[in-house]
Amino acid sequence: MSAVLDLFTALSVAAGAFFFFVGTLGLMRLPDPLSRLQVLRKAGTVALGLVVLGLLPQVGTIAAGLKLVFIWLLVLVSAASVSQLIALNAQRSVSE
Repeated sequence: MSAVLDLFTALSVAAGAFFFFVGTLGLMRLPDPLSRLQVLRKAGTVALGLVVLGLLPQVGTIAAGLKLVFIWLLVLVSAASVSQLIALNAQRSVSE
């Protein structure tokens, strides 16, 4: 059973790393700030979710697993809030 969990962890973390890579490419290749925000927010939250999902079977206690999930939820909320603030600031600077 441990080999199956290790394989699940490796695949999930690798998929998360792939999404982080795609988000980085989007940051470098997309032309305007709003498009960059969109790809970074989506790719970052999915990537972190996959990494957390892969790490959950490897943690020793339920408390440690809950900490990982709470960190992911905090990133979800903060990414949405910060994206809104950056988008409003970019919109103001374009309209001026």
